[in-house]
Amino acid sequence: MTADQELSRAAAPELPAAPRPAARQDAAGRRHRSLWVAIVLDVVLLTIGLVSWQFAVDAGSVSSLLYGSPELIWQTVVRGLGSGAMLHDAATTAVEALCGFVIGNVIGAAVGVGLWCSRLVEQMLRPAIALLGATPIAALAPIVIVWAGTGVSSKVVMSAASVVVTALVLAFDGARGTDPLQIRMLRSMRAPTRRVFRLLVLPSSLTNICGGLRLTAGLALIGAIIGEFISSDSGLGHAILIAGSLYDVPTVLANLIVVGLLSLVLLAAVGRLERVILRWRFLAMAGR
Repeated sequence: MTADQELSRAAAPELPAAPRPAARQDAAGRRHRSLWVAIVLDVVLLTIGLVSWQFAVDAGSVSSLLYGSPELIWQTVVRGLGSGAMLHDAATTAVEALCGFVIGNVIGAAVGVGLWCSRLVEQMLRPAIALLGATPIAALAPIVIVWAGTGVSSKVVMSAASVVVTALVLAFDGARGTDPLQIRMLRSMRAPTRRVFRLLVLPSSLTNICGGLRLTAGLALIGAIIGEFISSDSGLGHAILIAGSLYDVPTVLANLIVVGLLSLVLLAAVGRLERVILRWRFLAMAGR
């Protein structure tokens, strides 16, 4: 090797080496370990809180009539599962929330992305969307009951109404955030609006739509339970309302725990759906 070659080699910047498979495995292992550490800490903190709560009730420092106790809540859960009443209420609320979640997100995402196609329609619907978004869902419950009846359909409508505005706004923001340079490039090649929408706008809005799915999972449950508060003969909202009117705090807390578990299950399902949707987005953008 000549001196000039040695100098040029010394002056050339060294590129960082690609991560080795062993390094990637170590990073994945650290992430798994940190996840397990977080889970263990959560369990420890929860156990300490429950033991302290029960000890305070047993010592008479906290009234079980006003605040319940872990023991009473556990007995309520066992009794409800044994009779099947809690499972029936949970299934009823889950069906109502799931139907409202799907309907609200489909309508909201479709309208939100579709508003990109027409500036005039967007300006026309903007006041109505703002009005609906500012209206408390509980205020709509009486008229929804009148229109849809007292059956499951009114709870589904309440759940969908809780979801649709959030899904619409997020989908529209995602569509409006499409790179204008890419749009102009396709326009310069005389691509029709339908092709621009399919190749750019829809994939660009999918990230926001997936974020909307995570946000609206809890809103769907809230809408269904509010509908059950107004008029129902089953469901977790009905059980909470009846128990609250009887000052049965352990039953209220037990049903609230079931509501929280339902929200976790729905969020886990949304996470899997999000991975599928974003994988399709990557393939769609790669196929341009």
